[in-house]
Amino acid sequence: MMGRLAKFSISAVALSVLLVGCTTHNMPVVQAPQTPAAENVSAQESAAGEVWRQYYEANVFDSGSTKTPYQMMLPEQFDPQKNYPVVLFLHGAGERGNDNQAQLNNGGKLFAEHRSDFPAIVIFPQAPAEDYWAAAIADRSQLPFSFDYPYTGENDVPATDALKGVMAITDWLSEQPFVDTSRMYLMGLSMGGMGSYELLARKPDTFAAAVIICGGANAELAGNIRSDLPVWAFHGDVDQVVIPEYNIRMVEGLKAQGNPVKFTTYPGVNHNSWDPALAEPGLLPWLFSQKK
Repeated sequence: MMGRLAKFSISAVALSVLLVGCTTHNMPVVQAPQTPAAENVSAQESAAGEVWRQYYEANVFDSGSTKTPYQMMLPEQFDPQKNYPVVLFLHGAGERGNDNQAQLNNGGKLFAEHRSDFPAIVIFPQAPAEDYWAAAIADRSQLPFSFDYPYTGENDVPATDALKGVMAITDWLSEQPFVDTSRMYLMGLSMGGMGSYELLARKPDTFAAAVIICGGANAELAGNIRSDLPVWAFHGDVDQVVIPEYNIRMVEGLKAQGNPVKFTTYPGVNHNSWDPALAEPGLLPWLFSQKK
């Protein structure tokens, strides 16, 4: 277990649950966010179409060795006596920073708009500007960019500090009575897709399914991902930032060991395959139907 847990909280309403655990831990308070009242939403926010952000609340998860900013949305009428699925979403490189807001730019609206359809605990951590979710070495000197992925799942290449923070959050979630550990899902795009592949290998027994958008990894990593894990991968076929081959080799490796894999490519699409991927009408029904 982690040496110390920070307060992992949502403070919008009076409903709160003090989780009782080991006395050596600072156990979190979890509260359910209210549906925002129309009068509390500014005209500027409404005009910008950003009302959905009101369903999320920001905090920082302190594991003792890492501090990870995150945004979390709880289900409507959150009941701590029930079990809920979890979605962990890893953003791309462009959303890194310390504002604890940008990570919601891609994907945050999707889950907020379907909050009633798919009640879940949805978490968007944020990586610092100088770090990366995956142990990746990038060459951006010319297009197409190239990446080297030194972590194979068999060697001792350490996780980045950013991914260590995510792993700490994942460990904490796995211990909570209100989390359905048979329905923990992982999503990531671009840098987050790379980090998602790596996290699936570092935590092979944790997730029930994964969605990987324009990601990639060392081809050897596939053999260290649980062989019954469903994966839906997406890529633009003319991507010059993360070339499709990085994703294709993972898809092929996973299929070879028996993973149920779907792979969707978008003809003529460069790096931004997340917009069409997140707009796929079958995406959320597929994801939430998976169970470990």
